Amino acid sequence: MRSFAVSALHEPPFPARRHPETDRVAGESLAWARALGLVAGAERERRLRRAAAAELAGRTCPDGPVERLRLLTDLIGWLFVMDDACDDDGLGATPVRLAPTVAALLAVLDGYGGPGTPPATRGLAAGLDDICRRARACGCPALLLRLVSQLREYLLALLWEAGYREHHRVPAVAEYVQLRRHTGAARPAFTLTDLAYGPAARPGRHAEPAVAALDVLAADLVCWCNDIFSFGKEHRTGADPLNLVTSIARESGAGEAVALRTAAARFNTALAAYVEGDAALVGDPDAAGFLAARRNWIRGTYDWSLRAARYA
Repeated sequence: MRSFAVSALHEPPFPARRHPETDRVAGESLAWARALGLVAGAERERRLRRAAAAELAGRTCPDGPVERLRLLTDLIGWLFVMDDACDDDGLGATPVRLAPTVAALLAVLDGYGGPGTPPATRGLAAGLDDICRRARACGCPALLLRLVSQLREYLLALLWEAGYREHHRVPAVAEYVQLRRHTGAARPAFTLTDLAYGPAARPGRHAEPAVAALDVLAADLVCWCNDIFSFGKEHRTGADPLNLVTSIARESGAGEAVALRTAAARFNTALAAYVEGDAALVGDPDAAGFLAARRNWIRGTYDWSLRAARYA
């Protein structure tokens, strides 16, 4: 699948970069995950190592302060642990099974990392609690509010995924594309990358139509790139119905080869639209950090996917 992705996807036309502290942060983040009980057992630790969260963070946030890189790395690592628990450990097999975990994590988010919230001690809740507390300590309340809101959307979208898994159903393409923006958790990761670059100088900038449209395109590109690179592994290990390629194949009645080419064409068209929209905002000082973060995420996801053992 990697060879297909390389041949079919257009390479993002942004420079490939990597934070110089990536390797150090990788060791620190793995120790953090161990200390909080996120990777109890050798198999879960092996999966987290193969995911290479720091490598993805280092490529998507190549020149931010190291403490912000570490926060982004820990969020990505936490998301990988949650994803593996749902996909590989059966937590996301049904909404009823997943709901108690989602409820506990929503309770953490409701505290916004505030000092009056009793800290969780172990596992997924402890990791999320620590991330929220550290995000709060950065002193950007608008970004904290956005992060918590986006993580809520992510958790609730996981219940949507679990419903489809329980009934072995494949979602329609339009529905899948909409929900994938949330299940892929690209937006909370973008927000912590924005934190590394500093918030926009003009309040409400993120809600302006041109900026919001680019944000959606960037999230789609990150998620669709992931779907295409991961499709081969998912197809080998089970019949998970939640992939852009699978939705296209089911809706169109075409075979997987045609669906893969269609998904790649969708990515390439969106990338061209992103580049055009990005160029229209170049020179706007309020948009500089926003554009840098999303360019790095589009390029960094592509480069990380080329090397990630997670999809081997």
